Amino acid sequence: MRAVLTRVNSASVTIDGKVNGAIGKGFLILLGIAPGDTPAHCKKLAEKALGLRIFCDEQGKMNLSLSQVGGQVLVVSQFTLYADCRKGKRPSFTGAAGPDLAIPLYEQFLQECRNQGFEPRHGEFGADMKVASENDGPVTILLDTDELM
Repeated sequence: MRAVLTRVNSASVTIDGKVNGAIGKGFLILLGIAPGDTPAHCKKLAEKALGLRIFCDEQGKMNLSLSQVGGQVLVVSQFTLYADCRKGKRPSFTGAAGPDLAIPLYEQFLQECRNQGFEPRHGEFGADMKVASENDGPVTILLDTDELM
């Protein structure tokens, strides 16, 4: 499981011209799911991501967590995080899980966010989405459960 986590001042996801989810200060999390991922990966990734201390304190040091700043979470499914660009000019996405596995794990990740005390706003799995964000910093972090577990 992979996540690209961006610290944002605001972010939103729009589907068919309608805002599906929007947040103020917090994390925009683009989430990719691989065939070998499990609910344990969801739990580990949510704990790590939502516990990161990447907001600045009074001295300008990244020392505060999402909960300490009253932040919010926007999660968007992103199978392209598993793009394989080694051959040719057209990426292969065979490293991404199919919907039969990915949808339940995406929903499980959203639940793990709730379990951590954050009601996630989110996109819609498989939809054509427009994602807007105002990055803060910018601070962008790549998390991969292959490195966390």
